[in-house]
Amino acid sequence: MERTWLAIGSLLMFLAVAAGAFGRHALKSRLSPDLLETFETATRYLAYHALALIVVSLLAARSGAAVQVAGVLFTAGIVVFSGSLYILALSGARWLGAITPIGGLLLLGGWAALFWTAIASPGRT
Repeated sequence: MERTWLAIGSLLMFLAVAAGAFGRHALKSRLSPDLLETFETATRYLAYHALALIVVSLLAARSGAAVQVAGVLFTAGIVVFSGSLYILALSGARWLGAITPIGGLLLLGGWAALFWTAIASPGRT
């Protein structure tokens, strides 16, 4: 499973770098400052949590189920949190802002699962 998390994390990090460049060069003159900030927030959280998935890949082989749960929650959180913000920024559909906190809760759940991994089996990680 560690290769899966590494592949997902690497792909999402690739997308974060591409989105960052796209936002900086193609969208800077096309989006209002607040929508550009929303796009940048989506990209920043995508990058942070893609890196978290790479950490999950490093822990997956020698940790319990909680680290797998963290990977699932990080992945779902990225899709919901960053995805809703990207769509909001590009379409202006403000109602998507109501979905974004669900993604935030999923990301928090991922961090809680990683925390559990650290404290539940300190000799294994």
